[in-house]
Amino acid sequence: MKQLSQIYTVLLLITLLNGCTTISYYTQAVRGHLALTIAGKPVDSLIASEDTPPELRDKLALSREALLFAKDRLRLTPGAAFTDYVVLEQPWVVVNLVAAPEFSLQPHQWCYPVLGCQAYRGYFHLEDARKEEQNYRAKGYDTFIGGVTAYSTLGWFDDPLHSGFTNLADDRMVALMFHELAHQVIYIKGDTAFNESFATAVELEGLRLWLDQRGDSKAFDRALAQLELRNETHALVAATSARLEQLYKQHAVVSPSSLRERKQRLFDELNKRYEQLLTSRSTNIGPFGPPPVAFNNARIALFAQYNQHVPAFRQLIKQSGYDFPEFYGAVETLSRKPDDQRQHALKTLSERFEEHF
Repeated sequence: MKQLSQIYTVLLLITLLNGCTTISYYTQAVRGHLALTIAGKPVDSLIASEDTPPELRDKLALSREALLFAKDRLRLTPGAAFTDYVVLEQPWVVVNLVAAPEFSLQPHQWCYPVLGCQAYRGYFHLEDARKEEQNYRAKGYDTFIGGVTAYSTLGWFDDPLHSGFTNLADDRMVALMFHELAHQVIYIKGDTAFNESFATAVELEGLRLWLDQRGDSKAFDRALAQLELRNETHALVAATSARLEQLYKQHAVVSPSSLRERKQRLFDELNKRYEQLLTSRSTNIGPFGPPPVAFNNARIALFAQYNQHVPAFRQLIKQSGYDFPEFYGAVETLSRKPDDQRQHALKTLSERFEEHF
């Protein structure tokens, strides 16, 4: 019952720090994570059991190999993470709410003890997220709710493996495991873009090394195609974001109705370009799913959080000679810099990066 007592200790501390007004949110978070913990069954026992379906057994065995690779090659510290398995009732484990002002690409920040501020708020139940979403819509905010396949407790607790992972293709499951484990290495309070971009870079480079070790050329080709599509989508979003930022600077001299009309035209154009990109790639599903996409400030702000600094961190991995302890040390040093210096360093690293996949 050690984990149970740890969870309730955290809840007590949060309640004392924040008062009764926020206890309902933290209670749902604790109950949700506790439900996962209680429902978990040891991965090793499931692999050994004759009652486990062969396809699931293969996935679980692969997860054990991925944990070993993460520890030995990527020098991550899994601890007891992903050693229990849980079957979810839906494809996602939590849903995240993102909210951004009508004429701004800066997402609202929710702040928490210990964790600092984040550009999203997670819920284990969709109806809770929708209830909170209505509060921001009433204020005129753009909002987005998205299902999340996995989350990290930053090493505080033993995060379980679950069916959200095992329902993915093998390479995507392994990549997601690397991503979540990376969050245990570096975490900066209040800098979602830094944290998520760092984890995404470890995910991508870790996957490249994993596939290279296994000699899986087909999966390598798939990963290459997905990465190229992701990069091109990011370029489209970055171009639209730059135009939106220029538009929003005119809020003092342009009427709200005119701003809304011009804003919508930019999102319509983004949708058109996104659809053309997918057509050129002979696919109908990209990073935002199939078109048309309900683009708004919140949705593209969330996409930027996960992709903004990825080239910078991948460049830093290259400069470290793929020595991951050295890379993590460099990231730790970078994380201690004042925000303006950190942003400048990330920008410089991004400009040096050349794709080598």
